[in-house]
Amino acid sequence: MKKIFLFACVATMLAACAPQTEQTVNDRKSNVFMDLARRRYAVREYAQTPVEQAKLDSILEAGRLAPTAKNVQPQHIYVLQSPEAIAKINELTRCAYGAPVVFLVCYDTELAWTKDGESSGNMDCSIIGTHMMMEATELGLGTCWVKWFDAAEVAAAFGLPSNHKPSFLMPCGYAAENSKPSEHHFNRKPLSETVTYK
Repeated sequence: MKKIFLFACVATMLAACAPQTEQTVNDRKSNVFMDLARRRYAVREYAQTPVEQAKLDSILEAGRLAPTAKNVQPQHIYVLQSPEAIAKINELTRCAYGAPVVFLVCYDTELAWTKDGESSGNMDCSIIGTHMMMEATELGLGTCWVKWFDAAEVAAAFGLPSNHKPSFLMPCGYAAENSKPSEHHFNRKPLSETVTYK
Protein backbone atom coordinates (compact mmCIF):
# COMPACT_ATOMS: atom_id res chain seq x y z
CA MET A 1 0.00 0.00 0.00
CA LYS A 2 2.86 2.35 0.86
CA LYS A 3 4.50 1.59 -2.50
CA ILE A 4 1.30 2.43 -4.38
CA PHE A 5 0.93 5.70 -2.45
CA LEU A 6 4.58 6.60 -3.12
CA PHE A 7 4.19 5.81 -6.82
CA ALA A 8 1.09 8.01 -7.04
CA CYS A 9 2.91 10.91 -5.37
CA VAL A 10 5.89 10.62 -7.73
CA ALA A 11 3.60 10.40 -10.78
CA THR A 12 1.74 13.53 -9.67
CA MET A 13 4.99 15.44 -9.16
CA LEU A 14 6.33 14.37 -12.56
CA ALA A 15 3.11 15.42 -14.27
CA ALA A 16 3.27 18.83 -12.60
CA CYS A 17 6.87 19.33 -13.71
CA ALA A 18 6.33 18.09 -17.27
CA PRO A 19 6.85 20.75 -19.94
CA GLN A 20 3.61 22.20 -21.24
CA THR A 21 2.90 21.46 -24.86
CA GLU A 22 1.00 23.84 -27.12
CA GLN A 23 -2.04 21.61 -26.68
CA THR A 24 -1.96 21.76 -22.86
CA VAL A 25 -1.53 25.54 -22.99
CA ASN A 26 -4.50 25.82 -25.37
CA ASP A 27 -6.59 23.54 -23.14
CA ARG A 28 -5.78 25.66 -20.09
CA LYS A 29 -6.65 28.87 -21.90
CA SER A 30 -9.93 27.54 -23.21
CA ASN A 31 -10.87 26.29 -19.77
CA VAL A 32 -10.20 29.62 -18.09
CA PHE A 33 -10.16 32.88 -19.99
CA MET A 34 -11.87 31.85 -23.22
CA ASP A 35 -14.75 30.25 -21.34
CA LEU A 36 -15.06 33.40 -19.25
CA ALA A 37 -15.05 35.57 -22.38
CA ARG A 38 -17.76 33.42 -23.95
CA ARG A 39 -19.87 33.54 -20.79
CA ARG A 40 -19.89 37.34 -20.52
CA TYR A 41 -22.68 39.33 -22.09
CA ALA A 42 -24.17 42.80 -21.64
CA VAL A 43 -26.69 42.49 -18.81
CA ARG A 44 -29.61 44.90 -19.09
CA GLU A 45 -31.89 43.48 -16.38
CA TYR A 46 -30.75 43.21 -12.77
CA ALA A 47 -32.00 41.62 -9.59
CA GLN A 48 -32.12 43.96 -6.62
CA THR A 49 -29.81 41.69 -4.63
CA PRO A 50 -27.08 43.80 -3.00
CA VAL A 51 -23.54 43.21 -4.26
CA GLU A 52 -21.22 42.06 -1.49
CA GLN A 53 -18.43 44.46 -0.53
CA ALA A 54 -15.81 41.73 -1.00
CA LYS A 55 -16.91 41.34 -4.63
CA LEU A 56 -16.83 45.09 -5.22
CA ASP A 57 -13.34 45.18 -3.72
CA SER A 58 -12.21 42.38 -6.03
CA ILE A 59 -13.63 44.10 -9.12
CA LEU A 60 -11.95 47.38 -8.17
CA GLU A 61 -8.67 45.56 -7.51
CA ALA A 62 -8.84 43.99 -10.98
CA GLY A 63 -9.15 47.51 -12.38
CA ARG A 64 -6.22 48.68 -10.27
CA LEU A 65 -4.02 45.95 -11.76
CA ALA A 66 -4.80 46.99 -15.35
CA PRO A 67 -2.07 48.55 -17.49
CA THR A 68 -2.25 52.23 -18.39
CA ALA A 69 -0.12 54.41 -20.66
CA LYS A 70 3.20 55.16 -18.95
CA ASN A 71 1.63 53.48 -15.88
CA VAL A 72 0.40 56.87 -14.69
CA GLN A 73 -2.93 55.30 -13.59
CA PRO A 74 -5.13 58.35 -14.26
CA GLN A 75 -8.39 56.58 -13.38
CA HIS A 76 -10.81 57.62 -10.70
CA ILE A 77 -13.80 55.34 -10.19
CA TYR A 78 -16.93 56.49 -8.43
CA VAL A 79 -19.00 53.62 -7.01
CA LEU A 80 -22.62 54.71 -7.21
CA GLN A 81 -24.65 52.56 -4.83
CA SER A 82 -26.54 54.72 -2.34
CA PRO A 83 -30.27 55.12 -3.05
CA GLU A 84 -29.65 58.80 -3.76
CA ALA A 85 -26.82 58.12 -6.23
CA ILE A 86 -28.74 55.38 -8.02
CA ALA A 87 -31.84 57.59 -8.31
CA LYS A 88 -29.69 60.38 -9.70
CA ILE A 89 -27.95 58.25 -12.35
CA ASN A 90 -31.32 56.79 -13.37
CA GLU A 91 -32.50 60.34 -14.05
CA LEU A 92 -29.45 61.04 -16.21
CA THR A 93 -29.49 57.92 -18.38
CA ARG A 94 -31.94 55.21 -19.31
CA CYS A 95 -29.02 52.77 -19.47
CA ALA A 96 -28.33 52.15 -15.78
CA TYR A 97 -30.91 49.37 -16.19
CA GLY A 98 -31.92 49.38 -12.53
CA ALA A 99 -28.57 47.93 -11.40
CA PRO A 100 -27.83 48.18 -7.66
CA VAL A 101 -24.31 49.43 -8.40
CA VAL A 102 -23.05 51.66 -11.20
CA PHE A 103 -19.35 52.29 -11.68
CA LEU A 104 -18.71 55.79 -13.00
CA VAL A 105 -15.26 55.41 -14.56
CA CYS A 106 -13.38 58.67 -15.04
CA TYR A 107 -9.85 59.75 -15.84
CA ASP A 108 -7.85 62.65 -14.49
CA THR A 109 -7.12 65.00 -17.38
CA GLU A 110 -4.09 66.34 -15.50
CA LEU A 111 -2.56 62.87 -15.12
CA ALA A 112 -3.40 61.04 -18.35
CA TRP A 113 -0.48 60.69 -20.74
CA THR A 114 -0.76 62.91 -23.80
CA LYS A 115 1.05 62.60 -27.12
CA ASP A 116 0.53 64.81 -30.14
CA GLY A 117 -2.42 66.40 -28.38
CA GLU A 118 -4.19 63.08 -27.85
CA SER A 119 -4.93 61.88 -24.33
CA SER A 120 -4.66 58.24 -23.30
CA GLY A 121 -7.47 58.72 -20.77
CA ASN A 122 -10.27 56.91 -22.58
CA MET A 123 -7.95 54.13 -23.69
CA ASP A 124 -6.71 53.65 -20.11
CA CYS A 125 -10.26 53.58 -18.79
CA SER A 126 -11.22 51.02 -21.43
CA ILE A 127 -8.46 48.66 -20.34
CA ILE A 128 -9.40 49.14 -16.69
CA GLY A 129 -13.08 48.61 -17.48
CA THR A 130 -12.35 45.38 -19.32
CA HIS A 131 -10.46 44.02 -16.32
CA MET A 132 -13.37 44.99 -14.07
CA MET A 133 -15.96 43.53 -16.41
CA MET A 134 -14.21 40.17 -16.66
CA GLU A 135 -13.65 39.95 -12.90
CA ALA A 136 -17.33 40.69 -12.33
CA THR A 137 -18.20 37.86 -14.71
CA GLU A 138 -15.86 35.53 -12.86
CA LEU A 139 -17.64 36.43 -9.61
CA GLY A 140 -21.08 35.61 -11.03
CA LEU A 141 -22.11 39.22 -11.61
CA GLY A 142 -23.35 40.94 -14.73
CA THR A 143 -22.22 44.25 -16.23
CA CYS A 144 -22.97 46.47 -19.19
CA TRP A 145 -20.71 49.01 -20.88
CA VAL A 146 -22.59 52.30 -21.21
CA LYS A 147 -21.79 55.51 -23.11
CA TRP A 148 -25.41 56.73 -23.34
CA PHE A 149 -25.15 59.77 -21.07
CA ASP A 150 -24.08 63.39 -21.13
CA ALA A 151 -20.65 63.54 -19.50
CA ALA A 152 -20.99 67.19 -18.48
CA GLU A 153 -24.41 66.56 -16.89
CA VAL A 154 -23.10 63.54 -14.96
CA ALA A 155 -20.02 65.45 -13.77
CA ALA A 156 -22.19 68.33 -12.57
CA ALA A 157 -24.78 66.09 -10.90
CA PHE A 158 -22.16 64.26 -8.85
CA GLY A 159 -19.98 67.30 -8.17
CA LEU A 160 -16.89 65.86 -9.84
CA PRO A 161 -13.67 67.88 -9.84
CA SER A 162 -13.11 69.63 -13.16
CA ASN A 163 -10.17 67.34 -13.94
CA HIS A 164 -12.21 64.13 -13.53
CA LYS A 165 -13.67 63.41 -16.96
CA PRO A 166 -16.33 60.66 -17.18
CA SER A 167 -15.35 57.98 -19.69
CA PHE A 168 -18.16 55.44 -19.29
CA LEU A 169 -20.67 53.92 -16.89
CA MET A 170 -20.73 50.26 -15.92
CA PRO A 171 -23.92 49.02 -14.25
CA CYS A 172 -23.13 45.96 -12.14
CA GLY A 173 -25.11 43.42 -10.17
CA TYR A 174 -26.70 40.00 -10.24
CA ALA A 175 -28.55 39.37 -13.48
CA ALA A 176 -32.30 39.07 -13.20
CA GLU A 177 -33.75 35.60 -13.73
CA ASN A 178 -35.10 36.52 -17.15
CA SER A 179 -31.88 38.25 -18.26
CA LYS A 180 -30.35 36.95 -21.47
CA PRO A 181 -27.95 38.15 -24.17
CA SER A 182 -29.38 40.46 -26.81
CA GLU A 183 -30.15 39.08 -30.25
CA HIS A 184 -26.97 40.75 -31.54
CA HIS A 185 -24.63 39.21 -28.94
CA PHE A 186 -23.73 36.11 -30.91
CA ASN A 187 -23.23 37.88 -34.24
CA ARG A 188 -19.44 37.70 -34.36
CA LYS A 189 -17.53 38.39 -37.55
CA PRO A 190 -15.04 35.71 -38.60
CA LEU A 191 -11.37 36.51 -38.03
CA SER A 192 -10.90 36.62 -41.80
CA GLU A 193 -12.90 39.87 -41.83
CA THR A 194 -11.15 41.55 -38.90
CA VAL A 195 -7.55 40.34 -39.06
CA THR A 196 -4.86 40.86 -41.73
CA TYR A 197 -1.41 39.30 -41.55
CA LYS A 198 1.40 41.25 -43.19
